[in-house]
Amino acid sequence: MTKTAPDFTLEQSAFDAGNLTVAGVDEVGRGPLCGPVTAAAVILDPLNIPEGLNDSKKLTAKRREALYDALMQCAQVSIAHATVEEIDEINILRASHLAMERAIAGLTQTPDHVLIDGNMIPRGLTIPASAVIKGDAKSLSIAAASIMAKTCRDRLMEDLSQQYPGYGWEKNAGYPTAVHLKALQELGVTPHHRRSFKPVYKML
Repeated sequence: MTKTAPDFTLEQSAFDAGNLTVAGVDEVGRGPLCGPVTAAAVILDPLNIPEGLNDSKKLTAKRREALYDALMQCAQVSIAHATVEEIDEINILRASHLAMERAIAGLTQTPDHVLIDGNMIPRGLTIPASAVIKGDAKSLSIAAASIMAKTCRDRLMEDLSQQYPGYGWEKNAGYPTAVHLKALQELGVTPHHRRSFKPVYKML
């Protein structure tokens, strides 16, 4: 039987191994054609974990917003980005790892161990870390990070959509939806589009 929600098992194992602080890290925005890639690092207070943490994709926007506010109150949170220019220069995987490294570095307290969503540990990371495949469905800390990263990036894309109307970024967050691709054809490429991504590259 598969687990329906993330729990604190991985964090507890890290504590049992002698680590005092454990951070969960996740990124969002690898797939969009525009905007930055955003990562969050979160250190939860084991005695004060908000109810209902889950993989951000399984939550409504309203629920994510509420949990974002709750986590800002009771957890250590750091959010960071890698820019469109960096994505085009070093590729999306490296850029998402760069955003993760920046998010971890931005925490007020350096964690003893880091739980990273995915199957790779960023090469620039000097702190002991574990890669956790589908981590946002397994670890509460990674789930919290996924909520923070997604909420922050969605807000950012909503702001950008007001400067560049017509692409539907307030709804599609920059992903290649039919509306977005049609707007690319009709309105052209913006400074926020990733030029190394095929649909954008083809238009240039």
